[in-house]
Amino acid sequence: MKEKFLKPISTKSVVQQVIDRLTDAMLHKELRPGDKIPTEMELSESFGIGRNSVREAIKILVSYGVLEIRRPEGTFVTKGFSNKMIDPLLYGLILDDSASMESLKELRHWVDVAIFYHASRKATPEDIEYIEACFKDLAAALEKGDVDAIYQGDNAFHEALAMAAHNELFAKIAEVARILISEIRLRTIKNMVKMGKAQEMYQVHKSIFETIKQHSMGSDLVGVSQMMEDGYFYQYDVLKE
Repeated sequence: MKEKFLKPISTKSVVQQVIDRLTDAMLHKELRPGDKIPTEMELSESFGIGRNSVREAIKILVSYGVLEIRRPEGTFVTKGFSNKMIDPLLYGLILDDSASMESLKELRHWVDVAIFYHASRKATPEDIEYIEACFKDLAAALEKGDVDAIYQGDNAFHEALAMAAHNELFAKIAEVARILISEIRLRTIKNMVKMGKAQEMYQVHKSIFETIKQHSMGSDLVGVSQMMEDGYFYQYDVLKE
């Protein structure tokens, strides 16, 4: 019995239809991670289209990290996540004119709360040791008042939290979110240092680290949300130009 995704293709953008057909097959588990897809010739004949269109569609899906070419075996559905998968989503969000400061702030809060909630429940002793090392590096940068070092330290600290949530999808979404809100975070750090409030930044990150270490807020979503909100320092009007 021929799989649904191998039925002939109609008009519209042929390359996009091949992409859609293969993507739909993955979503409906006709093609699974690690599966070998039919050859260009087989797809061309099944879809009723030229091999060039099939080749171009496969090239695009390979660039997205969805498919991988293993010579001489053939082309396979990728297993797991690839950093290349982030790029199309990231550029789409960056170039979206409808994105606003409020939308970015809401995204930041949603991602941070989810990461903190799960990290406070799942962090292993090794995770906690690594988070503590990142916190100490951040504390040293805060003491010096070095904006660039603080930014990098804060990034490493939150990346460590994301890893401690032990959910690869969270970690990838958190990575995208950090990139999207990088301007917000950098502006916050600059203004907090300018206002002489490095100690406030230290205290918030210390509270986050200690909470993770003690596994003391795994079921308190309200408390998690408030702690994250306190760490944005909006009360100091830090997002002003």
